[in-house]
Amino acid sequence: MTSTLAAPVAPATVRAAATATYAAFIGSGFAFASWASRIPQVRDGLGLDSAALGLVLLAIATGSLLALPLSGPVVARIGSSRTVAWMAVLLGVGLATAAIGSLAGVVPVVIGLFLLGFANGAWDVAMNVQGTVVERHLGRSVMSRFHAGFSLGTVAGALVGAAMVALHVSVAAHLVAVAVIVVLAVAWQARRFVADHDETPAGDGEPSRGGALRAWREPRTLLIGVFVLAFAFTEGVGNDWISVAAIDGHHVSPALGTLAFAGFLTAMTAGRWFGPALLDRYGRTRVVRTLAVIGIAGVALFVFGPTAVYAYAGTLLWGLGASLGFPVGMSAGGDDPRRAAGRVSVIASIGYCAFLAGPPTIGFLGDHFTVLRSLIAVAALLCVAVLIAGTVRPLEVAGARKAVDYAPELS
Repeated sequence: MTSTLAAPVAPATVRAAATATYAAFIGSGFAFASWASRIPQVRDGLGLDSAALGLVLLAIATGSLLALPLSGPVVARIGSSRTVAWMAVLLGVGLATAAIGSLAGVVPVVIGLFLLGFANGAWDVAMNVQGTVVERHLGRSVMSRFHAGFSLGTVAGALVGAAMVALHVSVAAHLVAVAVIVVLAVAWQARRFVADHDETPAGDGEPSRGGALRAWREPRTLLIGVFVLAFAFTEGVGNDWISVAAIDGHHVSPALGTLAFAGFLTAMTAGRWFGPALLDRYGRTRVVRTLAVIGIAGVALFVFGPTAVYAYAGTLLWGLGASLGFPVGMSAGGDDPRRAAGRVSVIASIGYCAFLAGPPTIGFLGDHFTVLRSLIAVAALLCVAVLIAGTVRPLEVAGARKAVDYAPELS
């Protein structure tokens, strides 16, 4: 197989594309957290109990799971720039529909959330594809910083949401304003993306946009998907259960339980921001394998630590260990620019199953072994990640400029 990266692009153009990619990640996180910050008010306005609310929120996951496997062929055909722009518009429509629909009833809210989830799933694949392109043009690791941008977007969305609640701004006014801002900002920035790959025919006779569905039959791609699933499970369970486990298992106050969660997020965001230097120096496999071991140690310390102090230390190690697995998996899926859309779509589809399965899995295990002890499942999956970490080793792509992270792999 031969493949080429898009023709050399001016440094200023690449920097503009990097800024635009940050905007896409931040905008996605900001929009999603803005919705999440108003869920209690939507629940109260519609008079939903916990079970009914769970079914309504399932619309987001349904939309995302439908979009993820379809997004590879779409991105391969129309490119990451147009996909992000169109999905930003669709997400804005979905968010506004859910917001205004909350004044009318459950059905429009479900429709809006399905559109939001679908748009977010396709948007996620497209912006990760563009992230891999920017990495190759820059010649250094930056994907994890894009994911740190998503985290910052969620923090900003949550803080703005809290302010809107405190100021008694209505759900409809708040979320419609967010929808308009995100659509205008992200759709405009997406025009500055660089081409995903060049348009010359591939040397092996395959069409340049073909093979998006073929990625489902590639062992390396599927293993990277499992690798990403392990880290997504680690991240998702931390997001959903650390506070609960700290309060119920270590008997700390609710405020201190929230502090444990904040420590987890802080460590993960720091790892994503400062991780690229380690990836460029030591290579993907060695870094993510080491971080997986750190994550295992953190989970063990959190679960078995004799006091809350040990648990807090465990959350920091857990967050650090979880930080780079997901973005590195996305980078690995995009090593060959002509196959990036399909492979990133497959990897994301497999990985995001963890975000859907994680909460109920821990909840089920928690009913039998306590929530705190059930978190050992996280360490078990990280052990799998340690074993298959070699799959993210960069591909040598014929004809392409030297891809990011071709540091010697010491495994």
